[in-house]
Amino acid sequence: MKGHRFSFLLGAAALLAACAAPSAPAATTVPTRPSEAAAAPVTLSIIMEQVPDYDIVASLTRQFEAEHPNIKITFDAMPYDAMRDKILTSALAPSASYDVIIVDNPWMDEFARAGFLLPLDDYIARAPDYDFNDFVGPLRDIGVVDGKVYGVPYYNYALGLIVRQDLFDNPDYQAKFQQAFGKPLQVPTTLEDYVAVGKFFKSQGIFGAAMQPQRGYKIFEEWKNWLYAAGGNLLDAAGNVIIDNAAAQQALEMYIDMYKNAAPPNSVNWGFDEALRSMSSGESATMLSYNWMLPTLNKSDGPAGELAGKFALHEVPGGKAVLGAWHWAIPKNTASADAAWTYIAWITSKAIDKQRVIAGGAPTRVSVMQDREVWEKGFGQQYYETVLKILEDAEPLARGARAEEIINEVGTELNSAVAGEKDVAAALAAAAQKTRAILARP
Repeated sequence: MKGHRFSFLLGAAALLAACAAPSAPAATTVPTRPSEAAAAPVTLSIIMEQVPDYDIVASLTRQFEAEHPNIKITFDAMPYDAMRDKILTSALAPSASYDVIIVDNPWMDEFARAGFLLPLDDYIARAPDYDFNDFVGPLRDIGVVDGKVYGVPYYNYALGLIVRQDLFDNPDYQAKFQQAFGKPLQVPTTLEDYVAVGKFFKSQGIFGAAMQPQRGYKIFEEWKNWLYAAGGNLLDAAGNVIIDNAAAQQALEMYIDMYKNAAPPNSVNWGFDEALRSMSSGESATMLSYNWMLPTLNKSDGPAGELAGKFALHEVPGGKAVLGAWHWAIPKNTASADAAWTYIAWITSKAIDKQRVIAGGAPTRVSVMQDREVWEKGFGQQYYETVLKILEDAEPLARGARAEEIINEVGTELNSAVAGEKDVAAALAAAAQKTRAILARP
């Protein structure tokens, strides 16, 4: 996940950090190799992205060290943009700088096929009561490359539709929408309805959508939800590039229609921070964003101020959402693989994952999202049930060894269309041509 998407959140990290010290769970039996008890003391170095979820993990890790006195943990937390180079430098060295890493989903195939990661299948198979299948299927699948498991889900960043629910429930707006469109004002489930609702709210003095057309990663991440809703995709089932077909053209035309007629003006370069500020200030009625943003917006001492409690999370129009995720992984060149797995198995176990999610971490396990204690101590039944629905019908942002390059090239062309530098057909043709060229390289 792009680190610049979180600069706004870092200032609000305390919102989750305040919850990040849950009551200590009972000592957890962690699936490890039998030799662990007799193992010599080891210090594991772990690279992390400096975001609120890291704060929660760091807090829980104190409990791990108490339960495993022979294993000490040191974290190297940093912005997203520094992580890839650090991981690659470590992976290419004779001995690893990091014993545990987290892998963003656009990197997973590349790192696994380059031989940087240790397969985890044997560890998982020997782990009693670990229940790997409890991780939501699409999240679990991201960590599987060529039939082998290389990553265990850490947290998700699937997108949902966040709305000002009070605006949709407002009787005055409901009456006006009914009169104008001949149907009730509801949270949109299709692209057509989303654009109509966006334009309606703008006519009432509220921007319909805080959009993120920023060149490169951000617009690709946002617009691909529109592409799914139009029935399209980047590739077809056979791996052919189809981003220049009729579905893609419809999705981009509707996206531009929303931008021109419902979004804040001069927002063609907006990313996560700007869209969040627009939403939290009350300037905009909807936003496609990460599902876990809802608790942040609804916290009484959060960025939305007096609007806290008025936001709701729904599935994106069309249902299928873009799925992003970080996975725990073990570098192949670490000398401490067994201890690394001991830590990963502990931090992702059902008992500890439950504590992480109650503290505000983005959920990954089905059982945790269905747990009544999580509902009561976390953010409510409706929130977790909605997140589970989103995750179950989600598809990764991109897969393949060159996913990151494709995302940025396609995102550049999409932004050029929104900015009016190219027409829709030309931008999509260029995006398709670049994607085919990237995929054709040996």
